[in-house]
Amino acid sequence: MNFLGIDYGTTSVKAAVFNEKLEQKMCVSKDYRLKIKGDVVEFEAEKYWEILKEILHEVSLCEKSDALAIDTQCETLILTDEDGNPLRDAIVWLDNRASKEAEEIEAYFGRKKVYEITGQPEITATWPASKLLWIKKHEPDVWEKTKKIFLLEDYLIYKLTGEFVTEKTLQSSSLYFDIREGDWWEEMLDFLSVTKDMLPKILDSGVFVGEYEGIKVVTSSMDQIAGAIGAGVTGNDRVSEMTGTTMAIFAPTDKIPAYDEESIVPCHYNYNNGYCLLSWSPTAGMALKWFKNAFLPDRDFSEIDKMAQEVSIGSDGLVFLPYLCGSTMPKYNPDARGSFTGLTPEHTPAHFARSIMESVACILKSNLDYLGVSAKEIRAMGGGALSKLWCSMKADMTGKTLVTLKNKETACLGSAILAGVGCGYFESVEKATEMIETDKVYMPQNNDYSKVYEKYMYYDNILNTRKEKEI
Repeated sequence: MNFLGIDYGTTSVKAAVFNEKLEQKMCVSKDYRLKIKGDVVEFEAEKYWEILKEILHEVSLCEKSDALAIDTQCETLILTDEDGNPLRDAIVWLDNRASKEAEEIEAYFGRKKVYEITGQPEITATWPASKLLWIKKHEPDVWEKTKKIFLLEDYLIYKLTGEFVTEKTLQSSSLYFDIREGDWWEEMLDFLSVTKDMLPKILDSGVFVGEYEGIKVVTSSMDQIAGAIGAGVTGNDRVSEMTGTTMAIFAPTDKIPAYDEESIVPCHYNYNNGYCLLSWSPTAGMALKWFKNAFLPDRDFSEIDKMAQEVSIGSDGLVFLPYLCGSTMPKYNPDARGSFTGLTPEHTPAHFARSIMESVACILKSNLDYLGVSAKEIRAMGGGALSKLWCSMKADMTGKTLVTLKNKETACLGSAILAGVGCGYFESVEKATEMIETDKVYMPQNNDYSKVYEKYMYYDNILNTRKEKEI
C-alpha cells in the first residue's frame, strides 16, 4: 500500500508518497503567493483547492495512493454559504487586522480563563475567534450569509469528500475549542454569535472520513504535530527541535501546565488526546544565513562549518545575541536586537560564525529549561541538522542525546502515518513510528559549555533588564 502525506504550508505545498515500510517513493512541491497589504493577509479560498488538485494529479502520474491525509497551519479561516461556496478570500493565519477584537475578547474573558480552557496564554489578532468577531463587526453582509466556518484542513477535506468535519489539534488555537473536554467552548461561541451547526463535526486525528477518486481520505493534524509524528516524537521521552530560519520546539506532555501570567508558551491538544507545548524563536538559522550573505557570500555553509570547527569552545570570549527579529520565548521582547559582545582584534570571521552557532544552541537550552523538559533525547530537523558541529554543540549544551533523521519531509511522513492508521493498515501511530529511520546520533561528550551558557545568559539578562527599565 502507498500513503500520501500532504503538508500544506503557508506559501508552499509538499506531497510525498510512502510505502508500507515508510520508505519515500516520491515528493512534489508547489509554491504560491499570498495577498499581503499591511496587517491584511489573504488568499483566494478556491485556489487552495485548485492547487491541491494539481498536486494530486501530479502525484497520480507517478504513484498510486491508497490513502491520504493533509496537515495545515491552524488559524487560516474560510467562511462559506450552506453549500460550501466561499463568501470572501480566506483570512490567512498571519493576518493581524483583528487586534481590537482580540482586546475585546481579553477584556471580557481575561487571559487566565482563556488559557485554562483553550491552552492559549495570549489573545491575539491571529486567532480565529478574533477574526470571526472582526468579520461580524466589519463585514455584516458576509457574516449574515455565513453558514459554515472552516479552517484550512477542514475545507480541503470538505472539497475532497463533501464531509463537514474537523480534528481536535487543528482547532486547538481557535480560541473557541475546549482542550480539556475536546469540544467546542460554548461560552465563547455565544460571545461570537456562532452556533454549533456553523462548525464542523469534531473528530480525532487519523480517522477515515470518505474517499476521493478511490483514495481514502483521513484526518491529519496541525503541521507542527504532523512534523513531530514524522520525527518519531510520540511520547514524553523525546522532544523535537527544528533549526531552520527560526527554531521550533515540540514537547509532548500529559497535562496542561498551571496558568502563569508571565508565560506565553501555548499548550495544544495532541493527536493522542494528550497535550503538547510549542516554543519558537524568530531567529535561528536566519542569523547564520545573514552572516554568510553579508560577510562570506562566496562560502557555502559546509565551509563556514569547517571554519567554526577550528575555533575553541566559547569563541574566545565573543558572544552573539541572536535577536535579529526580536525575542519571543522564553523572554518576550519584540524590540530586542542582535549584537556581538566581547570583540577584540583577535576575532576572525570564524569566531563570528561559531559564536552565532553557540548562541542558537543556548536558545535551545534556555527554551528546554523554560519548558521544564526532562526528556533525554532530541530529534533534530531542518537545515541545522545537516551540521555535525551544530548538532554536537547542541548535545553538549543541553546534556541530551541528539538524533537526526534520514527522511527530511517529516510533516509529510507524519500525515502519511495518520493516513495509514485511518485506513486500518497501521495498528497505531506509535507502532508505525517504530519504522522511522534515524541517521546520526550525537551523544553529549566531555565538552564543557557551561561557561558559554552562563555568559550568554548574563548578557541576555542585561538586555532584557534594560528593556524593562526603559518601559
